Amino acid sequence: MTTTPLPPSLIATLPGRYYTDPEIFRQEQEHVFESLWFCAVRSADLAAPGAFRTVRVGRESVLLTRSRTGELRAFLNVCRHRGARLCTEESGQVRRTLQCPYHAWTYDLDGKLIAAPNLTRMPDVDRSSHGLVTVALREWLGYAWVCLAEEPPSFEETVIGSAVERLGDAASIERYGVERLALGKRVTYDVRANWKLIVENFMECYHCATIHPELTDVLPEFADGFAAQYYVGHGAAFAEEARGFTVDGSAGFGRLPEVDDDQDRRYYAITVKPTVFVNLVPDHVILHRMFPLAEDRTTVECDWLYAPDVVASGADLSKSVELFHRVNAQDFAACERTQPAMASRAYRAGGVLVPTEHHIGLFHEWLTKRLATQSPPDACTYASP
Repeated sequence: MTTTPLPPSLIATLPGRYYTDPEIFRQEQEHVFESLWFCAVRSADLAAPGAFRTVRVGRESVLLTRSRTGELRAFLNVCRHRGARLCTEESGQVRRTLQCPYHAWTYDLDGKLIAAPNLTRMPDVDRSSHGLVTVALREWLGYAWVCLAEEPPSFEETVIGSAVERLGDAASIERYGVERLALGKRVTYDVRANWKLIVENFMECYHCATIHPELTDVLPEFADGFAAQYYVGHGAAFAEEARGFTVDGSAGFGRLPEVDDDQDRRYYAITVKPTVFVNLVPDHVILHRMFPLAEDRTTVECDWLYAPDVVASGADLSKSVELFHRVNAQDFAACERTQPAMASRAYRAGGVLVPTEHHIGLFHEWLTKRLATQSPPDACTYASP
C-alpha cells in the first residue's frame, strides 16, 4: 500500500487496531477509566441507608452505598481479609453492615471493620487498618462520580469543565436542574462495539440524514451533518412544526422551571469524557453512561429524566422516550456494523474525518495523550491501494 497526502478537507482517524487490540483496551482501562472521574450511578438509586450497587470501573468492581447518616460512600468491592468479592449482586439492600460471604468479615456502611470470627482473640489487630479501601466520590447532576486515582484530577476542570466548554458557562446546564429531576425511564443496551465508536458517533451528525429520520424531522439542521456540539453555545433549533421533542413532533411537557427563553425549543448535546453523554431539551434530560467491558463490547445505560410532578402524575412518556430510544437503536446498530471492519486490512491505517467531524480528531488526540503509547496518527496521509 502507498500513502497519499490528504486534502485539507480530510484528517486521519485512529488506526483500526485502536478498536480491536486487547492491549490497547487494557491501557485504556488503566489510563482512562481508572484514572479519570467515572459516572457510576444515579444518586437516587441509592435512596435509603444500606442500598448498594456494584459498578465496573476499568478492571475494578466498585461498591457504592448510602451510609446510616445519609452520605454516599464508594469502596473497592474487595474484602480486606483474603480478597473475596464482598458483594456479588449488582444491587441490593442491607440493614446495617456489609459482610463477606467467605469468612464473614463484617464492615459498617462507612467501610470500617467492625467484626470477624475470633477477632476478639487477636487484640493486636488494629481494626482501623483493615477497613474497606475507599474510592473518591463526587455528586453532580444527581449522579455519583468516582475516581480510582490516588490523586484524582480536578472535578471542576475535567467534568464540569466539559459542560462549560460546550455551553459557554456552568449556569447554562444548572438551569435544567438535572439533580432535581425524576427518573422516568431507563433502558440498558448491550452494544457489540468498542466504546470509542459510540463516542465518535455521538459527537457527529454527518450520519443523521442517513439513519435518523425521526430525529432530523424534529431537528432539521441535523440533516446538514452538523452536530449540536460542533459550536460552543449552539443548540439545534426544533422544526417550526414540531411541538415537542417527541417521536412524532407532538407536544411534550411543560418547560423545566429555570430553562430560559434562549434555551427553549433547542437541543444541546454534551460529551463528558470518557463515558457520558448529556442531552438537554426544554422539558427533559437524557443522560447516557457507558460501561466498557471489552475491546468489542460496551454496556450503555440511558436515563430519561423529567420534572418530578410529571413522573408522579403517571403521564404517558412513551412518545418522548421513543424518539431517543430509536436514535440509540439506530446508532448502536451502526456501531455494531462498523466494529468488524476495524479488523480489516482495508482499515489497518484508519479512515478519514470530513470537516463536520474534525472535532473527533481532538478526541483522538486527547486519548492518545492519555495512553502515552505513541504519537497521534499522522493527520496528513491516508492509505490507498
